[in-house]
Amino acid sequence: MTFSFFKTALISAALVGAPTALLAQGADPAPAAAQAGSYTVEPGHTRVGFSVMHFGFTEYYGEFSGVSGTLSLDPKKVEDARLSVSIPVASIDTTNDTLDGELRDPTWFDAAKYPKITFVSTKVTRTGDRTADITGNLTFHGVTKPVTLHASYNAGGVNPMDKAYTLGFNATGTIQRSDFGVTKYVPVVGDTVTLRISAAFEKAK
Repeated sequence: MTFSFFKTALISAALVGAPTALLAQGADPAPAAAQAGSYTVEPGHTRVGFSVMHFGFTEYYGEFSGVSGTLSLDPKKVEDARLSVSIPVASIDTTNDTLDGELRDPTWFDAAKYPKITFVSTKVTRTGDRTADITGNLTFHGVTKPVTLHASYNAGGVNPMDKAYTLGFNATGTIQRSDFGVTKYVPVVGDTVTLRISAAFEKAK
């Protein structure tokens, strides 16, 4: 019984300690330590989340996956960074299959006619040691409008899982969906869309 207890305790400690060890090996939160260069989106760990107010009662959430894109970054010249991202509209997921189908159809996002949402940066403004505002042109539902994302740097380093040098960011922003011609059920289903983005970029080899 004593051996079994200690064996279980050791296994539990190893499992609990593993993420910390991996973090220590792979991720450096210091922005100055990030490697300059060209990066591509790592789609497996990149998500574009959104939420809207639903009849004034609750926020309703969804996300897009399968994101692709590029980032050019020099941590010494953040203002010169360039970002281009493409999001497949058909990847929308609200955990409700019926709603997902409706959102893809012509009365909402019209994924067949407008299969991609794109964002191309036009200006980057440093706002803190780990933060920047990224202004760019968002093209959605056939309409292009300027949008500003508020980005924060998470870490950079070699991902211990796939051995790729990776940078990680979070970003937030808001848009008015009516600005892009998506007006169904406004205002009872909110016009303001809140964006919450988690993005991983792998350095080009």
